Amino acid sequence: MAGYIDPDLLPMVGAIPPTDISDPVAARERLLALQASRPPFEVPTDLTAQWLQVDGVPVLSFRPVDWGSGPALVYLHGGGFVMGSAAGDQLIASQLAQATHGLVLSVDYRLAPEHPFPAAHDDAYAVLRWAAGQPGVERVALAGSSAGAGIAAGVALRARDEGVPVAALLLEIPALDDRAATASAQWHDAVLWHRGNILDSWRFYLGGAPATPYASPPRAESLAGLPPTYVGVCSTDALRDEGIAFAQRLSDDGVATELVMYPGLFHGAASTFPTVPACQRARAALLSAAERLVARR
Repeated sequence: MAGYIDPDLLPMVGAIPPTDISDPVAARERLLALQASRPPFEVPTDLTAQWLQVDGVPVLSFRPVDWGSGPALVYLHGGGFVMGSAAGDQLIASQLAQATHGLVLSVDYRLAPEHPFPAAHDDAYAVLRWAAGQPGVERVALAGSSAGAGIAAGVALRARDEGVPVAALLLEIPALDDRAATASAQWHDAVLWHRGNILDSWRFYLGGAPATPYASPPRAESLAGLPPTYVGVCSTDALRDEGIAFAQRLSDDGVATELVMYPGLFHGAASTFPTVPACQRARAALLSAAERLVARR
């Protein structure tokens, strides 16, 4: 792999343990241990947080304390389809609620390999349909990070096909294409997320079944009719090129598309090191897009 890493991140790269999801249970334990070593998340004073059950799916909701009506945003956390949780990804969900002054529904979807596709997809789609019918919800958007972004894109395709309105789609460092055929997807030594993880994550998510467009959105014959979309990619991320290619296809198919590359960042850097200036700039770009596309300010 060749690529520029932001100087503020270079001292941290050597301290990052190798990422290995070949044993999903062990990977989850390592992630939980890492999260436990950090200060606990505190809900901002201008937000209210609440756990909900939507058709049996656990959902962590964030909303402004003075929220009465406005947009809703269904958010899908990352974790390679096999790990992660809504509880472990509260910062970005709360930031999206603040940026949009809306209701954010962070879906605690079922994980592979115990629950391969379409389990997570169905969980997210159920929450989307539920949100659209809630009092005060004026429009519903979809967002996700990494694997969650891939799930969000697949749900957006299904919503298009079934006539469910989606106002916007926010794809942060998306994992989209099971074929892993891009140039960056060949990087075995990428920081935090490399080719081995890409292949393992899709193997677990698909569970041996053929990939469909709802699982792997770049397989769709056409992306026309999807909502305005933001795509954020990191310059040294093994998933970089599939995000760029997806943004290009969206634009070619007539979808209003914004593509932003975060220079010097590797996969997950903005969430792992949120105080680093380059990471803050990347997060600010996402939140600005959320404000424009979802809040429509």
